[in-house]
Amino acid sequence: MTDATLERYRQSIDNIDAALVFMLAERFKVTQAVGRYKAETSLPPADPGREERQIERLRGLAEQADLDPEFSEKFLRFIIDEVIRHHERARVG
Repeated sequence: MTDATLERYRQSIDNIDAALVFMLAERFKVTQAVGRYKAETSLPPADPGREERQIERLRGLAEQADLDPEFSEKFLRFIIDEVIRHHERARVG
């Protein structure tokens, strides 16, 4: 026996998860291009000033969306750390 209400909620969650995956994939395509550009132009893989501005911007957006700003910062820092790793690899490779 299936609970139709629960199934609709779960379908919405599945759709949102799929959108998140595709959005992250698109974001990483762009950041990989940035990493290649930085490597070609001898720019450092990290930009701490930009990272802090992005975190502050995301925290503000999280507050507007009624989402925990601490969570949003942890999420963005995780992504930023991965992007920097990609940029470092582009620099070496």
